[in-house]
Amino acid sequence: MKVFVQKHREETLDEILRLEGRGSADVYSQCAECKSADPLYRCARQTCIGAAMYCERCIVKLHRALPTHLVEMWTGQFFVPLSLNDLGLEARIQLGHPPGVFCPRSRPAHKDFVIIDVLGIRVVKLSFCGCDSRVEHRQQLERACLWPATSVDPQTCATFNAIRLFEMQNCLGKISAYDFVRSLELLSNNDGLETDRRRAFRAIVRQYRMMELHKRGARGHQDSGVKGTRQGELAEPRCRMCPVPEVNIPEDYDKINWDEEPEDQRYKYFLELAQDANFKLINRNVSTEERDPIVDDGTGFFCNRKEYSEHIRQHVDEDEISSCSGFQAMFLANAKRIKGLRVTGLGGVTCARHNMWRPNGIGDLQMGERYCNMDFLFFSALLGYVWMYIILSYDIACQFSKNIWTRMEKLPAKYHLKIDLKNVRWAVPNFHLPAHKKGCHSPFSFHWLWGAGRTHGETVEQNWEFLNGIAPSTKMMGLGARHTALDGLFSFHNWRRLVAHRRLLLQRMVEGIKDGRAHKQAFEAFNEGLVRMDGLDVAGWKAWVDKRTASDLFRKFPFSADGGEGMTLKEIRILLAAEEYAKTGDGTEIEREDTPSTFVTMGMEIEETQRQLAIAIKAAGPTPSPTQELDFLKRRTSLRMRLQSFRKLQLTYMPKLRRYLSPTQRAVYDADDQQPEATRLFMPSDIGSAASRQKACAPGLDGVEARLRHGEAGDALSQLRQGLRVRTMTNRFKIRNWTGQRALTRGQGILRQVNIKIHGCKLRYRYARQALLKLKGHGAWEDLYRVLEESDVRALSEREVREEEEAHEMHLETHRTLSWIWYAAPTKQTGDTKLHEAIRVEWCKAYSRANRWREDLVLVEEEMRRTLEYGRYAEAQWKARAEARTAMLGKASVIEPEVLEGVRAYALEQADRERRIREKLEREWGPMRAKAAAYLRGEDMSSLPDVVVDVDEDQLRWAEARVYTEEEVENDMYQ
Repeated sequence: MKVFVQKHREETLDEILRLEGRGSADVYSQCAECKSADPLYRCARQTCIGAAMYCERCIVKLHRALPTHLVEMWTGQFFVPLSLNDLGLEARIQLGHPPGVFCPRSRPAHKDFVIIDVLGIRVVKLSFCGCDSRVEHRQQLERACLWPATSVDPQTCATFNAIRLFEMQNCLGKISAYDFVRSLELLSNNDGLETDRRRAFRAIVRQYRMMELHKRGARGHQDSGVKGTRQGELAEPRCRMCPVPEVNIPEDYDKINWDEEPEDQRYKYFLELAQDANFKLINRNVSTEERDPIVDDGTGFFCNRKEYSEHIRQHVDEDEISSCSGFQAMFLANAKRIKGLRVTGLGGVTCARHNMWRPNGIGDLQMGERYCNMDFLFFSALLGYVWMYIILSYDIACQFSKNIWTRMEKLPAKYHLKIDLKNVRWAVPNFHLPAHKKGCHSPFSFHWLWGAGRTHGETVEQNWEFLNGIAPSTKMMGLGARHTALDGLFSFHNWRRLVAHRRLLLQRMVEGIKDGRAHKQAFEAFNEGLVRMDGLDVAGWKAWVDKRTASDLFRKFPFSADGGEGMTLKEIRILLAAEEYAKTGDGTEIEREDTPSTFVTMGMEIEETQRQLAIAIKAAGPTPSPTQELDFLKRRTSLRMRLQSFRKLQLTYMPKLRRYLSPTQRAVYDADDQQPEATRLFMPSDIGSAASRQKACAPGLDGVEARLRHGEAGDALSQLRQGLRVRTMTNRFKIRNWTGQRALTRGQGILRQVNIKIHGCKLRYRYARQALLKLKGHGAWEDLYRVLEESDVRALSEREVREEEEAHEMHLETHRTLSWIWYAAPTKQTGDTKLHEAIRVEWCKAYSRANRWREDLVLVEEEMRRTLEYGRYAEAQWKARAEARTAMLGKASVIEPEVLEGVRAYALEQADRERRIREKLEREWGPMRAKAAAYLRGEDMSSLPDVVVDVDEDQLRWAEARVYTEEEVENDMYQ
């Protein structure tokens, strides 16, 4: 760009202006075709390559097959635009005959016949052929690749190219029919005087979409034709990675005794689904179903509306409210604003691993997200096959799973599932799970769900994000037009996902081997550190997790501690507040509005603010910017005011403080020239001896501080672990994605902020532990809260990052130990059951994480195999369809040889495409599949070749599924 701006702008401007004239003399001196002198015409806007000049006769002759081009005529001073229609009868378009041949029984169309083309909207002269009265006018237009807006006496049509261009722009860019037609109108006549053709074009597009769905669904290859379409048959393309009985998994898989099969054979056949609702795709009550009916009800991605509406009508008044305090989607269902709306949103079901919409899995919502709606859509999406294992991801799965089988009995019989109830697993998507109450976290987490791999369950949310752009267009559509438009969009979405997953599966396999091995090594190191400790039943924990995942019937979950995972600072503050409140009811007088716990809490909060301000000032360096100086001044002013309030309250709860301070402490206490961040508060823990504390403080104040310091230490340690996870993720992302000085500089800034927060957590923990030591002395509590050295502040997987950054040093290391912050050192003598529980929970989670990575690799390999098998099946199906309808050849008014040739050609073309894609995938996937198989067998993979995955960015944009891991959720909370 810099070269263009500096050197070529003047030249380019001159070349553009040159095109406004005739150009060089050798161009305009003679006709480029017949060589006659002084030609006056050329193709407008250089639509035909070059700027050659022609005489009138030749320009018409050359554009007989290009009727939508515009021409320009030279007036002697400038060009004026003309249409081919302005050049006389010879420019008339003749249907039914080759270009240049006119029908002797020609029947002129309307005098202002309109063609909507990619080059603009053109008014042309057109004649129908009268040689064969059996061929209707609409058929003649369709055979000329022109789609008529009406079936009777058409006066407007669109070229197939224009329709396809709109389809692509509508699906990718969410361009509406209004904007598309308006752009063509302005391209034809920028004065804005063209007649509005939007209604005609919308009718054309709807018909085209409808017939394309039938074409892709092979209805033209069936004797029963369009009328014989079965439920869900037009929902193409379908997910090839998911298990489909009798297509890409064993035919008799429903007869296998799964209890005798290895575990990694069982979860390979799980059908993983994700369900959710979208409230942006609303539809206003602007038309009626009689005026704009739904065509082909239930044959595509939408469920059968008749059965769906009947089920809703029977349960419309049910009051269904979620009892999960953390997530209230159901509570708001009946409170949504519905005035003037026919549809308040969409409910939908996708496959949870591949982001592809399920046939019959979409339905309109009338009054928000209710059980009656979502029940029907869930069971409708499972029609057609016998399923043995199902995992359903739903943001309110904790409530939806209750009484689901009782509610199923209210549906029509064909929607009833014949499945063992224990083979249906329920999960909440990773990003939604933290909003639920704690009781939902372990039972409904994908992280601990056997057979789920690294599925995160947010795929349906990703799909809604893609669809939301079409909401303004569909909001004002009639019911039938909206269903047709969305069905086409679902189909396009599935196709793009299918194409993108060809590369994405390979990428996931590469990641599964590399990262899975790293997670396995990290767990083995973790496990090795715990096995050597006294009093830990690691073998029992493993048996518990394995048994839990195998049967899934136990009420007690190994991933949560009995009685919780220890009290946080907030919980301790609530407990103290409750105790102080209780004193008002047992005769104890409360003379002040503040309480001992509020006083100590105020002091601890001021200390944390002091530490944060001191860290920020130190990080700014000796020469902070003016903006930073202003920020520091404001923070110091606020802190000084808080200190003054604290000192006033301190006179009440620590009235004799100054008397029991040492001379040095007393000098510090009296000094008034200190910066606010360096001012010592002198909490009870700062007083030298227990006896002095008793005399200097209000009764029980030191005990209150001890309890709060215990919670503060636990919180600081937990936040420190979260910060270390964030740092590990940031380092990994930096190494793999940040290139170039600008990105690396920005990345270093992010890492710096993360490290500052880690440093703050480290200081907070040390201060809390030191206060505990002064208040309680040495004791069993030190087994949980040890001395935190600098070498202890490291993450579980930091070794992995250093391995990439400092390979030459790490090559020499043969043994690594874990920091105690990830596990405490319990002994039989401590008897601390809570400590044992906390370590057990962490071990079970780490073991499950390692298992999820291995499962994911097994699933990706199985998905590759299923994709190839589906391709073989599809190829065989299309080859068989190539011979379809041949028995009808020769029967009157049934099929013509030309149609039969097209039927055969399309089927063979699809079969050949399936073969070529399958063979290409076998070549691309083969080496990595061999490497994955060796890894899963535990073999040495050094002899296998490395595989480089070249993933197209556009494909990744379509296919890359956002994986919300524990660390990423913690990252959001940590920030």
